[in-house]
Amino acid sequence: MTDPRALRNAFGVLPTGVAVVSLFDEAGKPTGVTVGSFASLSLDPALCLFSLGKAQASARLFTVGVPFVVNVLPHELSDVAWQFAKPLEDKCEGVALSDTVVDAPRLRDGIAHFACHGHAIHDGGDHIIVVGQIEDFDHRDGEALVFYRGGMHRPAPL
Repeated sequence: MTDPRALRNAFGVLPTGVAVVSLFDEAGKPTGVTVGSFASLSLDPALCLFSLGKAQASARLFTVGVPFVVNVLPHELSDVAWQFAKPLEDKCEGVALSDTVVDAPRLRDGIAHFACHGHAIHDGGDHIIVVGQIEDFDHRDGEALVFYRGGMHRPAPL
């Protein structure tokens, strides 16, 4: 039997990008969740993916067709990443939001955003794998926040 903590620590030796996926809940209230598994999937068609634990409260919000925005955060916003990682009543409190071409909010201070519609949801053991069809995107200069060995970090200089 695999020791989950040991496996998590082994995965932790590889830095990953940190993103906040934002959307509206069933009541129309903006919310979101921090993910460390965001990746490009396809350029044609334009697809991206992330995984999310099935036990997370926001996992139920992701279905085929649901609009969401993947927000890549600059390293200065580690506090925002931690805020969206916690089970808070109002995850967007104090966070500046903007409208997008899909019916989902984006974090105004991100360095990139990908406005999507849910394209497919796949089973991934104790996670779901969410594939998004990218409808719009943008980016600006900045150093992306990374997750490494259980903490948020600034990328190492080249």
